[in-house]
Amino acid sequence: MKDTIGVVPKNSWAIDPFGYSPTMAYLLRRMGFENMLIQRTHYELKKELALQKNLEYTWRQSWDVEESTDIFTHMMPFYSYDIPHTCGPEPAICCEFDFARMHGFNYELCPWGKHPVEINQENVQERALKLLDQYRKKSTLYRTNTLLIPLGDDFRYISIDEAEAQFRNYQMLFDYINSNPSLNAEAKFGTLDDYFQTLREEADRINYSLPGEVGSGQIGGFPSLSGDFFTYADRQQDYWSGYYISRPFFKAVDRVLEQTLRAAEIMMALLHGYCQRAQCEKLATGFAYKMTAARRNLALFQHHDGVTGTAKDHVVQDYGIRMHTSLQDLQIFMSKSIEVLLGIHHEKSDHSPSQFESEQVRSKYDVQPVLKAINAREGTSQSVVLFNPLEQTREEVVMVIVKRPDVTVLDSNWTCVPSQVSPELQHDKSKIFTGRHRLHWKASVPAMGLQTYYVANGFVGCEKAKPAKLKYFSMSNSFSCPAPYACSKIEEGVAEIQNQHQTLTFDVKHGLLQKVTNTDGSMNAVGEEIGMYSSWGSGAYLFKPNGHAQPIIEAGGHMVIFEGLLVQEVYSYPKTTWEKAPISHSTRIYNGDSTMRELLIEKEYHVELLGQDFNDRELIVRYKTDLDNKKIFFSDLNGFQMSRRETYDKIPLQGNYYPMPSLAFMLGSNGKRFSVHSRQSLGVASLKDGWLEIMLDRRLLRDDGRGLGQGVMDNRPMNVIFHLLFESNISSTSDPVSNPLPLSPSLLSHLVGAHLNYPLHAFVAKNPQELSVHPPPRSFSPLAAPLPCDLHIVNFKVPRPSKYSQQLIEDPRFVLILQRRHWDTSYCRKGRSQCTTVANEPLNLFNMFKGLEVLKAKATSLNLLHEDIEMLGYMEQVADVGQEGHVVISPMEIQAYKLVLRPHQ
Repeated sequence: MKDTIGVVPKNSWAIDPFGYSPTMAYLLRRMGFENMLIQRTHYELKKELALQKNLEYTWRQSWDVEESTDIFTHMMPFYSYDIPHTCGPEPAICCEFDFARMHGFNYELCPWGKHPVEINQENVQERALKLLDQYRKKSTLYRTNTLLIPLGDDFRYISIDEAEAQFRNYQMLFDYINSNPSLNAEAKFGTLDDYFQTLREEADRINYSLPGEVGSGQIGGFPSLSGDFFTYADRQQDYWSGYYISRPFFKAVDRVLEQTLRAAEIMMALLHGYCQRAQCEKLATGFAYKMTAARRNLALFQHHDGVTGTAKDHVVQDYGIRMHTSLQDLQIFMSKSIEVLLGIHHEKSDHSPSQFESEQVRSKYDVQPVLKAINAREGTSQSVVLFNPLEQTREEVVMVIVKRPDVTVLDSNWTCVPSQVSPELQHDKSKIFTGRHRLHWKASVPAMGLQTYYVANGFVGCEKAKPAKLKYFSMSNSFSCPAPYACSKIEEGVAEIQNQHQTLTFDVKHGLLQKVTNTDGSMNAVGEEIGMYSSWGSGAYLFKPNGHAQPIIEAGGHMVIFEGLLVQEVYSYPKTTWEKAPISHSTRIYNGDSTMRELLIEKEYHVELLGQDFNDRELIVRYKTDLDNKKIFFSDLNGFQMSRRETYDKIPLQGNYYPMPSLAFMLGSNGKRFSVHSRQSLGVASLKDGWLEIMLDRRLLRDDGRGLGQGVMDNRPMNVIFHLLFESNISSTSDPVSNPLPLSPSLLSHLVGAHLNYPLHAFVAKNPQELSVHPPPRSFSPLAAPLPCDLHIVNFKVPRPSKYSQQLIEDPRFVLILQRRHWDTSYCRKGRSQCTTVANEPLNLFNMFKGLEVLKAKATSLNLLHEDIEMLGYMEQVADVGQEGHVVISPMEIQAYKLVLRPHQ
């Protein structure tokens, strides 16, 4: 907007998202916005705020004691944002003043029976007084004498005639009101900015504060409020908790595109930074247009009918194709960039093909990616390059698919790396094994860097990958053991897998997790259950179940256990009423000395809610723990902060469901914590003491009357991945029952979430090399040292990729965005991971990179448009970065810096 029309907005208008998160208020404030307007909040809440004249307030973050995050907020008071619901409390009357509903336009007439008429000298008095009466009634809900009356709707002002009809008729009404002083009113057209300016001028003159009210230094006369507005209901207990889960396949693609875009932007910034030579810039410049398109395609899907899953099928398809195209573009760019960063090829243009390709292959916009199989012939090796997009070194067990199991893994110095091989699985009970194999090894990849490994066939002097041992349970005797594995039958009713931290116990007949026993002997019940709601009233927006979810798993499915050097896995294809089960799942634990993954339990659910057997069904997984959480739990908002959730019996089940973009946790009175980290947005509830349930997919025949005009029937096969974590605190915490404030994740929990949401990116060489050829060690490590564990690089990017080469070298052409995580100190500080430092010391930006000089650093707003840090509410220390390059960030803050960079001379 700034480039095109020279405008930097400072007022936010968001009338149609279904519930609101305070994260948006925080981001807008730190972007230099001053005011925001919202509409869709629970009807009972609107009523309560209206009674107290609290519909206008300053929205403050729950952690903020300095009042540095306050932003002035106007909440619209009525059911909708259309004209019948904005002029005043009586829609039948307001509709008479929607002049686009007069005969001659193509809009529906007023459903209340009385229609608008053209204003003339004969009727202007009666009409103006009737309208003014609505204005007066609406004004009693607010504190000031300044009143906002929005005038519009969806798909309006599509012709000059229509705009003219509204303007002409309203101008006559306004002229009448303004020329009669006895009416004590002045009415005029204005913008949102005119409204907030007029209101602020009035608030400066008159103090509207109530006795004892806690207000804000930002603007006087209004209360301050913290918290979020979920779950939304618009009428008659219709809760909009269905959209948290609708179209989960595309919610997952959204997240993959987000983390791939971030990884590609970091690579582009590193390319530009390290390689300021013309031939090397060609690659980045040639790709600039596609990078911009990828940002826009991701942004487009954040629409309140995009990622929510509430668009028509053909619109979903368009979103899907756009995201798919960008994903493929980004993967090609990254595969070329790694050659340049590893020094394999400097002469990379946009057109020359790359030696590498992404390990993930997406053939179509609406199918799961498949992993490319490595096929190293005897006497050859194939290189695998891993990119770590996070700010700490990663020690992680990684997996690639190989066509043959007799292979060896070598690191970039050609040293042997222990590895494990096991059969690849698929969701097909008549053919569980694909014939390919999974190869695991423990990799170490530098922060924001690259590391090379080799998968070799016939390399003498190294042990081959160790095959996992297989155990199986099957009611039918059709199990055939795949070569070269040893198989045995499970005879007992329970089965276990274990690593050095925990033992997992499963019920063999149902294939479900029962409990987790720690090495110290303490035990956690998990009681995994897979169930289904049947619901005829649900649609894309609404969740309206008929009663509780019923378990769907019967005794007697298939179960296979793999016990290997690095990974233990239990795979279950359960028996259900249906011939083809709608779900199969794996549970994995990892070994691998000092990796984070050995502390967690990985659950992968393969969901296929396909075909009419599953019409009007909603699929859940439930973990029944022994934590006495009193039906209180915490779920995240935008992956940025947590919100406390309490289950109330007085509202229906669907009103106790909450969004879960990436994390939910429960706490017992003994300080034990159970967390579920998710790789995609879903919905979560705690309907009974100790239970946490998460919805995985829903298939609904009917429209739920909220404007979509169709059901949700375009389900796709997909995988949902959770990382489960049990933690015990080391000191007493505040009681979540009486404390209304949200709790924070532990440091370990933050890191687990980051690993899940920002995974390693693997690239495989297209062609094998002869084993006789030994390339030099190839890795790339740009950071001088890993960042402290609670400091996260939100992004490191070139904000204007297409303008990069036209800007001057001394211009700040790079941006670094940092976030300081807030973590619960009553849990282990090191997070039981390799965490060495936390950000209590200032970070020096000037020597953050190896071989890259930061010549200048300047703090800026999060939208990169404001240099005046005071107006953004940050504390003073933020502005001092320029001279010494020292960055001090308070927990929960996100800060952006413009940088001038050049390679060391």
